[in-house]
Amino acid sequence: MKARLLGVAALLGLALAQNTALKGEITVWSWDIAAKALEAVVPSFNKLYPNVKVKVVDLGNQQVFDRGLAGCAAGGADLPDVYSVENNEAEVFWNRFPNCFTDLTALGASQLRKDFPEFKWTELTMGNKVFAIPWDSGPVVIFYRRDLYQGAGIDPNKIETWDDFIAAGKRMLQATAGRVKMGTIANGQDDEWFRMLANQNACFYFNNQGTAVTVNQPGCVRALETIKKLVDAGVVAFGGWNEQIQYFKAGTVASAMFGAWYEGTIRTNAPDQAGKWGVFLMPASQKGGVRAANLGGSALAIPASSKNKEAAWAFVKHALATTEGQITMLKEYGLVPSYLPALNDPYVRQPQPYWGNQPIWQIILGTLGKIPPARGTQYFQEARQIMTAVQADFLAGKYKTAQEALDAAARQISRATGLPIGK
Repeated sequence: MKARLLGVAALLGLALAQNTALKGEITVWSWDIAAKALEAVVPSFNKLYPNVKVKVVDLGNQQVFDRGLAGCAAGGADLPDVYSVENNEAEVFWNRFPNCFTDLTALGASQLRKDFPEFKWTELTMGNKVFAIPWDSGPVVIFYRRDLYQGAGIDPNKIETWDDFIAAGKRMLQATAGRVKMGTIANGQDDEWFRMLANQNACFYFNNQGTAVTVNQPGCVRALETIKKLVDAGVVAFGGWNEQIQYFKAGTVASAMFGAWYEGTIRTNAPDQAGKWGVFLMPASQKGGVRAANLGGSALAIPASSKNKEAAWAFVKHALATTEGQITMLKEYGLVPSYLPALNDPYVRQPQPYWGNQPIWQIILGTLGKIPPARGTQYFQEARQIMTAVQADFLAGKYKTAQEALDAAARQISRATGLPIGK
């Protein structure tokens, strides 16, 4: 026993010596709550690495993207040591500037592969290279007003399919004299509902190899048909980001479907509604179908121009690949972990007072392994703009069927990207 204790002490001493050997300053670029979340893990990082100073700079989302592109175009000039990138935009960098970021496999990234859901790696790898480590994710759920559902006699546990959701929406309209709808679609401003439903049905703008346009394939057709059914039934309102917040604050919508990061949006914008909200899984296209999708999520990369890659890697690993780092960011700022071992932390199972003492994180994080992969490619924004317009035109009656609308979208995306339409 004594020999074993001496051996453990020797290992701890060696680890501490290695940690204190890392020195210098690293700069991290991020934005808004994401930047604050990274700042929140610095104290625990510095307990392990006391000689590394971490400077987190909040530039705002668009500035991080724009300055990242400019820095890569200038051969890596003026880039930070750690760079925040949204998954959907990541491949813009890997494709246009393949030498701008460090291949993290050389630092041990391949050892982390099993610790994150496969869908999170889709846009962060190119061949055998790993250019970023998954950060937060956006597992999709329905956030709902308990009091409004109860008042209309709706049991969320019985909503298993989109047909069930529509039936519940009609019941809500009847119970509230048409005043309360079941959700809000950003028609004409975004295609987020289409992306969530398409992902649920294992379809997206492009195939997972990033080699073909697939927006007109059966899973996507089913997604657009479902949106049309929701709109024709009158159970959803139209509105962009600001309107959606106004509606749930006013109680004129009873639910919101988003990535789980929306939890913080509801909680901070409607503190007076504490205890009135709950969560249930997004409905499936058919009984027994997939009730999971992803919307949003980011990653951390290390520019090749970093002068302190080892310290940058140590920070990335501590923030993203430890339960302590991920749960700190979840507790403080509602950033949803992608790190699978974090699902076993006791906090995940704790009842959350704002959400009617429901253990919402256990429900939300339990969907991570069921989310189909989807690839945004470097052409994500172009495809998104086209699809937003096509969806609005379809709902306005300019196309006879969802298939016709998505065939048109596929042709436009193919012209814009040069990628063929998949068979």
